[in-house]
Amino acid sequence: MENLIGLLVAAPLLGAAVLLCGGRALDRVGHWLGTALAGVSFLIGAVLFADMLGEETSDRALHSHLFSWIPVGGFRADVGFQLDQLSMTFVLLITGVGTLIHIYSIGYMEHDERRRRFFGYLNLFLAAMLLLVLADNYLLLYVGWEGVGLASYLLIGFWQHKPSAATAAKKAFIVNRVGDVGLSIAIMLMFTTFGTFAFAPVLSEADRAGEGKLTAIGLMLLLAACGKSAQVPLQSWLGDAMEGPTPVSALIHAATMVTAGVYLITRSGAIFNAAPDAQTAVVTVGAVTLLFGAIVGCAKDDIKKALAGSTMSQIGYMILAAGLGPIGYVFAIMHLVTHGFFKAGLFLGAGSVMHAMNDEVDMRKYGGLRRYMPITFATFGLGYLAIIGFPGLSGFWSKDKIIEAAFAKGGTEGWILGAATLLGAAITAYYMTRVMLLTFFGEKRWQPAPDPHKTAGIEPGAEAHPGELPHPHESPKSMTIPMIVLAFGSVFAGGLFSLNDAFVNWLEPVTGHDHGDSPLSAATVTAGTMVVLVVGVALAWAQYGRRPVPVTAPRGSALTRAARRDLLQDDFNHVVLVKPGEYLTRGLDRVDHTLVDGAVNGAAASVGGLSGRLRKLQNGYARTYAVSMFGGAAVLIAATLLMRAV
Repeated sequence: MENLIGLLVAAPLLGAAVLLCGGRALDRVGHWLGTALAGVSFLIGAVLFADMLGEETSDRALHSHLFSWIPVGGFRADVGFQLDQLSMTFVLLITGVGTLIHIYSIGYMEHDERRRRFFGYLNLFLAAMLLLVLADNYLLLYVGWEGVGLASYLLIGFWQHKPSAATAAKKAFIVNRVGDVGLSIAIMLMFTTFGTFAFAPVLSEADRAGEGKLTAIGLMLLLAACGKSAQVPLQSWLGDAMEGPTPVSALIHAATMVTAGVYLITRSGAIFNAAPDAQTAVVTVGAVTLLFGAIVGCAKDDIKKALAGSTMSQIGYMILAAGLGPIGYVFAIMHLVTHGFFKAGLFLGAGSVMHAMNDEVDMRKYGGLRRYMPITFATFGLGYLAIIGFPGLSGFWSKDKIIEAAFAKGGTEGWILGAATLLGAAITAYYMTRVMLLTFFGEKRWQPAPDPHKTAGIEPGAEAHPGELPHPHESPKSMTIPMIVLAFGSVFAGGLFSLNDAFVNWLEPVTGHDHGDSPLSAATVTAGTMVVLVVGVALAWAQYGRRPVPVTAPRGSALTRAARRDLLQDDFNHVVLVKPGEYLTRGLDRVDHTLVDGAVNGAAASVGGLSGRLRKLQNGYARTYAVSMFGGAAVLIAATLLMRAV
């Protein structure tokens, strides 16, 4: 079975190579090839999963050494894979949801002339993400980490003829590079501390290293996670990343890539367990981000950007849980998986709505779509109920466990974190109900189609003429079938995971688990979450369900206006990072012109002046040369006589 692990990565990597290098001859079949190879990777993962279930818990981990990558003296870096319960969970999520999104993209990207390249990029992303979660050492993980960043850049900027898409891709790339610096520093610190990059020796010896070094490593790993998972303070790129095609948002920015930071922290649990200060930093970042993203989601009228704020918030829940250590590791991953189902389904549902509404993204111009798009309404609705934590659905089981774990932290910190998670649950219920009401309920607020020459490339498939009202219709089966499958996961996954503590028992051998010391019973926490859920839904209904919705958004309060601008995160970055960078650049430019250029030009002028004066001695007259020779000889004779006299 160890030999099959490499095929998990090889299948989509082959697809990427063929589709990106094969040329236009593959245009007609490229999407089928890319989808088939994603499906092959999922089938291999399913076979490995079935084999793993048949083994004893202690024998489930598989290791596969491919070759020595960099053997130089005492330095050695290998290409090797590790498949245990944690990485297997990610393999099934990445390949399963990834294959569904490939299928969805067949219909969604049907009219895009660069569809083959799009599927090549999707395959490249799957290969890089699988490499990230299967690597058995941090250096190889870094290769997958960078590959994921590259694929994300290519997919966000897929419609690069749009300035907004090109800018969003560059922004995501640059912000992620900041986080990547953190990961590279952490890896270097690991090597100087442990003499290796491999997971096994680093994590087994973590508690023997100094707390100061472990704290530094943990903080650098957190910086990397903040970049990849769009956590404060590196969250500014995620909303703009919605410029990419909607399947990209579902795959990369909801189900897989943005969860890489959660994987990194959970995989490095032994380091964080031995570095309490770093753990506190993780919890703080998660708590701040879950509220930050939720507030942003409340004010967005763009359906994809509202879901992007939701993604930021839900990843915040996962980061918070991972920061709780053994109390929360399992539930961070559990919520990660359930979130992969319902958030991918929500994004695909948003794409289905846009497909039917002439690519309009403003929810204030929707309304009443449930009558025209029953499948999209049902699947999106189930995802909505799952994310707000409706009893029995997936989000209820996973998010409630994180809230319980927050209280189980104990002491004042436990109460603060528990209150933050409950407040986040209330805001989640509010903004997601708002999305449902604006999109599927109320009166029609449809607007005439815009000029396609001005909006070309926003999303594929817009064929309406300027001034023509939308004609909403259900999406083709290639789009609705993946949405239905994801809806099943949104409904049943959490319950299956919680049955007899199946998910806890599955991951505990890798992550460990501690029940903590909660001052509240599970029933009390559940009651609290139900109360805040009802409050959030009721507030949204009172504001958007009982009164007409204006097509143009009102000015709103100062907080609303700030939330529409992503709580001024770009303004903050401009003041704190961009402006000082500009001043520094101008200062260095002055130094370059004044000192560096002055020194170089001064030296050149001195040499030029001296050479000009010396040149006058070479005038071509023999008598001048004779006098010079006579004078020189006289000086030498005088100097010799003087030295002898002395």
